[in-house]
Amino acid sequence: MKSVGFLVNPIAGMGGAVGLKGTDGRKTLRDAVRKGAKPVSLERGLRFLEEVQRRSQGIEFLTAPGNMGASIADQLKLEHESVGRIGKTTTSDDSIRIARLMRRKRADLIVFCGGDGTARDVLEGVGGEAPALGVPAGVKIYSSVFAINPAAAAESTVAFLEDQIPTRLGEVVDVDEIAFRKNRLSVKLFGYLTTPDSGPLMQASKSATGISEDSELDAIAEYFIEKIDPETTYILGPGSTVERIAKRLGVNKSLFGVDVVKGNGTTLQLDVDETALMNLIGKNWLKSSTKIIISPIGGQGFLFGRGNQQISSQVIRRVGVENITVVGSRSKIEALHPRRLLTDSDNDEIDQQLRGYLRVITGYREEMVVKVE
Repeated sequence: MKSVGFLVNPIAGMGGAVGLKGTDGRKTLRDAVRKGAKPVSLERGLRFLEEVQRRSQGIEFLTAPGNMGASIADQLKLEHESVGRIGKTTTSDDSIRIARLMRRKRADLIVFCGGDGTARDVLEGVGGEAPALGVPAGVKIYSSVFAINPAAAAESTVAFLEDQIPTRLGEVVDVDEIAFRKNRLSVKLFGYLTTPDSGPLMQASKSATGISEDSELDAIAEYFIEKIDPETTYILGPGSTVERIAKRLGVNKSLFGVDVVKGNGTTLQLDVDETALMNLIGKNWLKSSTKIIISPIGGQGFLFGRGNQQISSQVIRRVGVENITVVGSRSKIEALHPRRLLTDSDNDEIDQQLRGYLRVITGYREEMVVKVE
């Protein structure tokens, strides 16, 4: 019988909705808790295990103790063997140590639930000696060892254990959070994990905007400014494409944050969290005239659920999916393999509403119709 090691980073993703762009470091975690951050990785781990159970009953599970995995298995009444010990407060050392124990127990696949930091921990624990697969639950998920969502991770897991798909090497990269909070993107490659090659069920590494895109971004910004309504309130997602629009408005946008501005160039609030967004759009004078402007992550194509968790499903529901505008250079869209956009918000109903086909502004009076999955 094949075995799966299951490991959850219980604090992964907590900094997203509260606008902290990650939870690396104890101080950042304390700040996230103080701002009302809620755990997200446990729920995503639960969704993964539920889907695995639905697809296959012939898998043995090795779990990390407590809220690092075993508690989820207990909740589902899933037979499992708990591996190692942890204290009241979990650390990256726990992830490294337990991943190493799972490797020694010859787990056929180690599935971890977290973000790029957790991927680094698993890499340190297992190196190239055991295949691993990520269930996306962090704020920064730039590595190419993650499935696109928990259900895709479950499908990939079962297919791999049944010898239906091969493996490939996936990049483990991480962002310097201190630089990230100062509007500087510093990405470092830490190594490679062997991971199931389930094609479109896996996400690609993030790619940065190139100089060749500058003219395309200017054209998008010019076209958007022509159409802008001075009385409408705009929620601006992160990224260089949206930043170019903000500059045309005369707004000093936070490159990696979410900002709220009026179409006349008035800044309402910069680098907001989910709570601030809900408070802003909850006001009667804003509610009827609010739009969301986002750009997909380069190389990955995610609209929601990667780096913009402040724009939560509650925010999207309040604004309305019909009031979302997607902008992105033609070269960015054409570079997607396969050519599709993805959504992985915190709500399946909202994701379903977003799926289908939408228009993406790609230049001056230029649009592309792209499928959202």
